[in-house]
Amino acid sequence: MKEMYPKNGRVILHVDMNSFYASVEMAYDPELKGKPLAIAGNVEERRGIIVTCSYEARKFGVKTTMPLWEAKKLCPQLVVMKPNFERYRAASTAMFEILRQYTELVEPVSIDEGYMDITESFSLGSPIEIAESIQNRILKQLDLPCSIGIAPNKFLAKTASDMKKPLGITIMRKRDIPTVLWPLNTNEMHGVGKKTAEKLQTIGIHTIGDLAKGNEIQLKSLLGINGLRIKERANGIDFRLVDPESVSEFKSIGNSTTLPRDISNQQELFQVLEGLAETVSTRLRRKTVMASALAITIRYKDRKTISKSMKLLNPINHQNDISTFAKQLFLKAWNGDPVRLLGITGNDLLEQDHAYKQLDLFSFEKDAKKEPLLKTLSSLREKYGKNIIDSAGSHYNEQAENVGTGTSFNKDFLRSFPEKKKDEH
Repeated sequence: MKEMYPKNGRVILHVDMNSFYASVEMAYDPELKGKPLAIAGNVEERRGIIVTCSYEARKFGVKTTMPLWEAKKLCPQLVVMKPNFERYRAASTAMFEILRQYTELVEPVSIDEGYMDITESFSLGSPIEIAESIQNRILKQLDLPCSIGIAPNKFLAKTASDMKKPLGITIMRKRDIPTVLWPLNTNEMHGVGKKTAEKLQTIGIHTIGDLAKGNEIQLKSLLGINGLRIKERANGIDFRLVDPESVSEFKSIGNSTTLPRDISNQQELFQVLEGLAETVSTRLRRKTVMASALAITIRYKDRKTISKSMKLLNPINHQNDISTFAKQLFLKAWNGDPVRLLGITGNDLLEQDHAYKQLDLFSFEKDAKKEPLLKTLSSLREKYGKNIIDSAGSHYNEQAENVGTGTSFNKDFLRSFPEKKKDEH
């Protein structure tokens, strides 16, 4: 079977769950199968927003982020349900447990998709046999459909998994690129958004083939270093490795300060906390992560040190949110004695573009409208690396308090994965 695998290259799978939230609800309640189903916020109100929908609903033109009233107009028989994030996390965890039975090299990139490097898994069968086994097991054990792309790198695997949905398995070889990939418009290329495609059109690049053959000087002038990178992708070049530890790069981010004198005035102590919150917020945003738990440290003049922490309903990285919760914790922990040192630490960190937010009926629409931007940020980071748009991500956070994603592309269900680093300085 080893001859079915390349001698020098890699074999990468991209496993993408089909219409995940709706499929989970159908698995939970089989009576929903075959019906046009949508998951939405504010299901009791006309102004609700569609999070995701079944393929039966899509046949009527229903799609993600569409207003609920519009979806019901297109499909009067639409079944609408509120999101059940605990149910989705449980299904996601079970799905990734199945994937890890084939290889240790599994990299989750969201709640419903992940990469696998099966180069050394040849004893389990050929790549297509492994993909079929994975697809069948997820369907049989969890009653959930998925599509799988098989390719020599991440970009081509992701591209392949998008080609046949639901329940598709697609092989994308480098020799297939000119006939399969190049005829497509650039906005159909994974990670190239509408605005980038419009910019490319200004220099005569309309298809992925045009991009693959594009002038590097023009591309760099138009899009910076990203122009050269997307040209590489268009030619099927992608050296990113499958990294299982990428889900948890930072354990915590915090900051503490020893006060110039022992302070017992509450307002002065609050000012110190506000300064610490600003520093922690900056560090969180620089790492493009959000904290789903917060802790404060208080050291008194007698050097007695106490810590108090709290789990947060929604992940945060904005200064105002950090300051507010830190003050609440402080008031619960402080005994009124003079304070020598104060500290704030953000724990249980989640990647910003995958941060899970338990949305209530009042905040859902606002967050769903942000979803296209957050998906774009996620796609850009996946294509070009996490640091490529740090400044854009930080700028976005400065303008929008407590960012969350309506479709919950999260990694909080992966806390069992190894943690590598701690950044507290």
